[in-house]
Amino acid sequence: MKPDPLGVARALVAGWVLPGDTVVDATVGNGHDTLFLAKLVGPTGRVVGFDVQAAALAATRQRLQAAGQSAELHEESHAALPGYVGPGLAAAMFNLGYLPGANKAVTTRREETLPALAAALGLLRPGGGITIVCYPGHEGGDAEADAVIAWAAGLPPKEYCAVRCHGLNAAPGTAAFLIAVSSIPRKPRPDGR
Repeated sequence: MKPDPLGVARALVAGWVLPGDTVVDATVGNGHDTLFLAKLVGPTGRVVGFDVQAAALAATRQRLQAAGQSAELHEESHAALPGYVGPGLAAAMFNLGYLPGANKAVTTRREETLPALAAALGLLRPGGGITIVCYPGHEGGDAEADAVIAWAAGLPPKEYCAVRCHGLNAAPGTAAFLIAVSSIPRKPRPDGR
C-alpha cells in the first residue's frame, strides 16, 4: 500500500469489498479506481462509474478493455448515482477535483458532491464504506473540501465511523487528504434485540 490518500483509500475499500459486490466509482477520471474496483468485485460483481467528461470515460473504457475488465460507465454527474444503484452498496470511491491533464475549469462541485455522498451513504450495506479524496488548493476545491469535512463530521457516531487522513509532512492547506466513512454493523445485544 502506498501511504498517500489514494493508497489508503484503496486499502480501506479492499477491506470492505468482496467478489460479487456492487461498488461505485463516483468520479471515474482516467479509470485507475474503476479498474481497481473491477478487479476487486470480479466477474460476478458490478462496478458503476460516473464522469461528466466523455474523454474520461473513453480513457477508462480503454484501460478496462486492456485489462480484460468491465464496468457500467455513465456520462453524468455523480449526483445521478441513486438512479443507477440500489441498496446493498459495498463501497463508493470519490476522487474530487479535476481530471489531470484536462480542463481545470471542469471540476467536481459541492452542490453535486454532497447529494451524491448522502445518496451513497443511504445505499451502503452494514460494514460498507465511502472514501473521498479531497483536493484543496484549486478554485472551488477548498469550499468543496470544507463541505465534505462538515458533512462527515455531522454523521451519527453510533451508525458511522468517519475519519480524516492527511500527511503530517504535507503542505498545509493544499495537499490532498482522505475522508473515509464506514457503516458500523449493528451487533445484536446479548438479549437478542
